[in-house]
Amino acid sequence: MINLAVFFGGRSVEHEVSVISALQAVACMDRERFNVIPVYITKKNEMYVGDAVGDIKEYKNIPALLKKSHKVIMLNDGRDIVLTSYPKKLFKNTEIRVDVAFPIVHGTNVEDGVFQGYLKHLGVPFVGCDVMSSAVGMDKYVQKTVLKYNDIPVLDCLMYTLSDYRNVNKMVEEIEKKLGYPVIVKAANLGSSVGITVANDRDTLFTAIDDSFRYARKVIVEHAITNLREINCAVLGDENDAMASEIEEPFKSKEILSYKDKYQSGGKGGSKGMAGVSRQIPADVPEEMRERIRDLAVRSFKALGCSGVSRVDFMIDTDNNALYFNEINTIPGSLAFYLWEPLGIPYKELLNKMVDLALKRAREDEKLTFSFDTNLLSNNAFSGSKGAKGAKM
Repeated sequence: MINLAVFFGGRSVEHEVSVISALQAVACMDRERFNVIPVYITKKNEMYVGDAVGDIKEYKNIPALLKKSHKVIMLNDGRDIVLTSYPKKLFKNTEIRVDVAFPIVHGTNVEDGVFQGYLKHLGVPFVGCDVMSSAVGMDKYVQKTVLKYNDIPVLDCLMYTLSDYRNVNKMVEEIEKKLGYPVIVKAANLGSSVGITVANDRDTLFTAIDDSFRYARKVIVEHAITNLREINCAVLGDENDAMASEIEEPFKSKEILSYKDKYQSGGKGGSKGMAGVSRQIPADVPEEMRERIRDLAVRSFKALGCSGVSRVDFMIDTDNNALYFNEINTIPGSLAFYLWEPLGIPYKELLNKMVDLALKRAREDEKLTFSFDTNLLSNNAFSGSKGAKGAKM
């Protein structure tokens, strides 16, 4: 049986969304194949395990949850990757072998390659995108650049950093000159519609810029499509072989799909996550448009080097029927399981396929050369403090 550690939470504004997504997945995992170990990461990046960690009701009182759970750290002991109690003197020693890590995390510091790099460093196989594709998938400016190079239609944008923000008046003047109104201002590396605002005039533009810089050190500004339809499509696979899901049209209460639309409209407490959003599946578009969206979703997924399940969000300008890539969610809310069920892939099977992809990547990595069986430090030419300067040429 595979010891599957499911990591969620973390230091992110999407912390609570991650908890919902992860515990949804945990409830549907194949218990005949996996020994599932829920691992909660606090907003201080501390890890906890225990019976209460897997119970969504316990998260109404997180301090109480932590008191009845075990704090752990993950390490490579030379034989296995293990979760071990920390500090050991406080509890009876807990040591759990981890065969595969399954991060179900959202937002900066966890979904953007930071946590994936930690898992890669430890040497544990993990589900989902690797370090590079996680980082690019989170950075809206970089992903636009990559996709534009690969002939994926994207809206042009202006990118600003904190140094630009010091002269916000100049920023506003440039935006008005190059883009006009309306515009949409986005924190460059957040998801779940956090730090995103449509501005229709100068006053709202100043407010939108201030809001985005509350959450990120870099923001992008692009033309806001006035008559907009948002269409989403998930992709399963890796950079070599991938398939598209059914497409959806989520319904929004404002000009853009908001955080509230995504997570607080589907039931008491928002416990259904993205699965509770009001939506139409399949989206009501002509078959030709449906297939174009599905094709562009797969092409985008592969161009960004993704793995596992990602959700690609598109925009249709209904004034001219133009289709644009909007963003990719490398670990989508609820893992977009509801887009696979119409194609006959239940959630349990989807989760199995994601783990299989992680194991496939681990097997492929084992065939690669990462070091040479040499020790330059044992070579007399490199002995002493001179280093390479002391070598004989």
